[in-house]
Amino acid sequence: MTNRSSRRNLMGVPTAELGEFLASLGEPPYRARQLQHWICRRLAGSFEDMSDLPKTLRAQLQAQACLADPVVIEVRRASDGTAKYALQLEDGLVVEAVAMPMEGHTTLCLSSQAGCAVGCRFCVTGALGSGRNLRVHEIFGQFRVLMRSEGLVGQGVNVVFMGMGEPLLNLPNLVGALEFLSETVSLRRTTVSTAGVVPKLYALAQLPRRPNLAVSLNATTDEQRAYLMPGVAHWSLAELIAALKAYPLERGRRITIEYVLIAGVNDSLEDARRLVRLLSGLKVKVNLIPLNPDPDFLPGLEPPSEGVINAFAAHLAAANMNVTVRWSKGREVAAACGQLRGQLKFPRPAAVSP
Repeated sequence: MTNRSSRRNLMGVPTAELGEFLASLGEPPYRARQLQHWICRRLAGSFEDMSDLPKTLRAQLQAQACLADPVVIEVRRASDGTAKYALQLEDGLVVEAVAMPMEGHTTLCLSSQAGCAVGCRFCVTGALGSGRNLRVHEIFGQFRVLMRSEGLVGQGVNVVFMGMGEPLLNLPNLVGALEFLSETVSLRRTTVSTAGVVPKLYALAQLPRRPNLAVSLNATTDEQRAYLMPGVAHWSLAELIAALKAYPLERGRRITIEYVLIAGVNDSLEDARRLVRLLSGLKVKVNLIPLNPDPDFLPGLEPPSEGVINAFAAHLAAANMNVTVRWSKGREVAAACGQLRGQLKFPRPAAVSP
């Protein structure tokens, strides 16, 4: 059989290019739409699954092409149903994706990079170092793998880009993956989280169809931001808030503000007061996330006590802010960003490249 590496990978290929490839096999144009339907909507794992394609064509595709999804190398399941996947790419790099059962639906968390250059002090991915951008098929492939592995094909899911990497530092591939995802998942059920890459926020705002937006804020002063999130600190909080005020929101939508609470760092009542002032005038909902500790990669950082967390949340609520305390799911399976990848014995990612 022909080696997979020598065959054309049809994952993440636009329909027009699929048409050109199929025309080279003597097939009519409508076959491209059929093939794309199986890849994007039916999430087929093999050409043999594509039952409405002629057997002769399936044989040709098997010989000359492949569907190169990431390979599952480890799955850990928590008592709350969360499944954390370690997925290996064709060049050997490992990324993470998570399936989180929620009330009435499942949320899939996908990675956009094999590492992260932002270097957030509270994130294991940041501690692992920067890595290359994931390509369209590697991002969409995570979704395909999780949907099949979790038995979710044909079911409604939510998708969040809150895994490894900063999505807006990989904007072209992110946008390409969103196009494929939108064949199955509405953009109203898709959320892109950013640490606050201000120029790319303006670029995202220009898209004719946009996902939900979440911003990992975590700081109420520029000094805190420089300490906690050095990779985005050259954009001030004032610049970030200005970009959020300019971001177009459809009716009924809000920007999600994620705020990781770290004991003794950003959890004081004065921080809560500053956060209220900072977000004044914005349509937001605030997710307070107690730090998910990792003694190996995040030494010395701990979540606040429950009393401190509740007092922080109460101050925001008293200011009529929409606030939720979001305890991390799947703690016992290292479900926070980068934690499972950090425990696996693989080389650290190489430097960022397109």
